[in-house]
Amino acid sequence: MYQLVQFISRQRAFILFAFLEVLSLWLFYSYNNYPNAIFFNTSNFYAAKALKTSNSIKEYSNLREVNTELATENKRLNEMVAKLQAEQLSKSILNYKADSAVAARFKFVLAKVQNLTTTQFNNYITIDKGSADGLAPGMGVISSTGVVGKIKSCSEHFSVVISVLHSEYTVSAKLKSNNEIGSVKWGGTNPDIVEMTDVSRYKTVKLKDTVVTSDFNYVFPPNITIGYVRKVGVKADQTFHEIDVQLATNFHTLAYVYVINNKLLGEQKTLEEKSGDAKVK
Repeated sequence: MYQLVQFISRQRAFILFAFLEVLSLWLFYSYNNYPNAIFFNTSNFYAAKALKTSNSIKEYSNLREVNTELATENKRLNEMVAKLQAEQLSKSILNYKADSAVAARFKFVLAKVQNLTTTQFNNYITIDKGSADGLAPGMGVISSTGVVGKIKSCSEHFSVVISVLHSEYTVSAKLKSNNEIGSVKWGGTNPDIVEMTDVSRYKTVKLKDTVVTSDFNYVFPPNITIGYVRKVGVKADQTFHEIDVQLATNFHTLAYVYVINNKLLGEQKTLEEKSGDAKVK
């Protein structure tokens, strides 16, 4: 207490000056309309600016939660689309009706990207879901815009995905406009471009045509977007088109993916392998 009194005593001139300064400013703005209005408008302007900045910070901090909600909603929509496509096929083909289990065979597991590469010759992606979440090697992986790759290996809580940007990975694909079947593979240079092969030079290929997954695919449901035709060419001594495809998935900003669980895959592969053995014998 004594030290406080000593401090006030030493600084009494400054304290008195500060008090009188504040008092004079208060009297000036209280009893003069114009300065009062200027002060009021200025304070409101900076208060509004501060509030806007605060709201922007709050919105930015909530982006992660919003992105997670959107990704979850996309997962649900993907399952609906896969089922509706199977049902639509039933209606379009005479006397064909898809089994309910077949129509609903694809389930989607939402996962977050933990690590990825795009500059290597063989690129991989690490996601935060593993065998504890029902994931297994061979399952397809897509984004909200298109094909990403397939799972190579799993631990309990993580999985490594072979990216489409891998020199040895091939996806069975087709042109959406005419259902021409081909294969999509990365050329190893541009992470935004893949090549589509095995499309006959005598078939029409249009620029900007959509390239999607084919119906003959263990890993992906049919009609999942892979990319868009960017360039078409044919060499004189070749029988197939040379097609450059702009990938639909932007691997530079990839944050969330959906792992596709084909619940009937084991049954289908087992039956086909048995049939193959029978033929060989």
